[in-house]
Amino acid sequence: MARRYDTNDATDRTTGLREAASAVRRGELVVLPTDTVYGIGADAFTPEACADLLDAKGRGRNMPTPVLIGSPNTLHGLVTDFSESAWELVDAFWPGALTLVAKQQPSLQWDLGDTRGTVAIRMPLHPVAIELLTEVGPMAVSSANLTGHPAPEDCDAAQEMLGDSVSVYLDGGPTPGIVPSSIVDVTGKVPVLLRAGALTAEELRKVVPDLEVAN
Repeated sequence: MARRYDTNDATDRTTGLREAASAVRRGELVVLPTDTVYGIGADAFTPEACADLLDAKGRGRNMPTPVLIGSPNTLHGLVTDFSESAWELVDAFWPGALTLVAKQQPSLQWDLGDTRGTVAIRMPLHPVAIELLTEVGPMAVSSANLTGHPAPEDCDAAQEMLGDSVSVYLDGGPTPGIVPSSIVDVTGKVPVLLRAGALTAEELRKVVPDLEVAN
């Protein structure tokens, strides 16, 4: 039976974060609020949990799961060949609605799906998410919906779709925004905007003027 905690209540928040962290360490799935939509998450370094996450969403390995982190410093252990432009984007927009696709460290023992040696990574601007990520480390997190259904703006919508495939639901109320993060590929010499979301190409070019937009 899934457990649900109201993170706007101080006591429930403390208990919920403790239970969510324990669930993640056991290789179970949790739902958490972010600054865009609700996410379903698992320990990024537990392959079985990441596979369960894809199964819960009805999603194939051809759509690998992004990773959320609680601090930019975590990047040093996860990515390689991270350009000066990439760091400038991190400094300007993290925490926030910017996902960066970077080359992953080849030594990493994780299986997020068919990533082809890259990882989509973000630091969300949400206190509950940051607290959980700081406690457990990098998490594989995708929108908390069944594939093909709208991404949930509240915990009710997430629980209705995912049910008992998730061990712990952290209910932070409606999310502050429903626009997804913008995605920028920083694996090459020039940053490329793959998906315009909360941040426009114009906003991003104020930091990296040579940004290109994918066709």
